[in-house]
Amino acid sequence: MIKHIVFIKLKDRSPESVDKTAAVLRAMEGRIPQLLAIEVGVDVIHSERSFDIALVTEVSSLEDLQAYQVHPVHQEVVLHLNEVKELSVSVDYEI
Repeated sequence: MIKHIVFIKLKDRSPESVDKTAAVLRAMEGRIPQLLAIEVGVDVIHSERSFDIALVTEVSSLEDLQAYQVHPVHQEVVLHLNEVKELSVSVDYEI
């Protein structure tokens, strides 16, 4: 199993903007066969060093992670994120 975690800091950190992007991420649920689990969390601290959104997903293998990355639904999300993000970081690890 592979856990894929992404932290996203938005250009516009307003609640409306954060909620919209969180909804875009949540809309992947059930639409990408390789995704075994998806969780989207919105930051509640709002410190200067905080990221606005955390995306946590699980897939079965590195091959499934690659298939997820190029899936058309995920590519739509990437397009959205490229428009609204200031910064994103990720980590992928075996569980």
